[in-house]
Amino acid sequence: MMISALGLDIGRKRIGVAGCDGTGLIATGLTTILRRSYSQDVEQFRELVEQRQVQVLVVGLPYHLNGSLGAQAKQVQNYAQRLAKTLQLPLEYVDERLTSYQAEQLMISENISPSRNKSVIDRKAAALILQQWLDQRRRVGGVGGAGGAGGVEE
Repeated sequence: MMISALGLDIGRKRIGVAGCDGTGLIATGLTTILRRSYSQDVEQFRELVEQRQVQVLVVGLPYHLNGSLGAQAKQVQNYAQRLAKTLQLPLEYVDERLTSYQAEQLMISENISPSRNKSVIDRKAAALILQQWLDQRRRVGGVGGAGGAGGVEE
């Protein structure tokens, strides 16, 4: 089953954006949106949604390690709900604990400096969020046949 989804890593200053291939197997970092005003953010999202014929937004929620939602998670939820409503798209959440850390570790393994490449971290974190959702969807729905996790590409 074909799916076009956008994975979002929503931060205070930047939003990492990832997309998936037409098969829904592999998530890829697309871009990082520098947050300015809500209307400017929406314009950039509208363009991506149109280009990629997006059907669903997948947003990483930063749970605390104990599983509770803090102030940052509530801000992410508010922004994501407003964006989904504006774009008239369904919204799904994924537990994004440690995705930014994983993204930094990937960059270190590729000899890329995380401190000088914050927007790359956001993009990679968004790809990890979307990949997690794609993998869960495949396990639950049995779509894709081959077991195991798909890959994350930059």
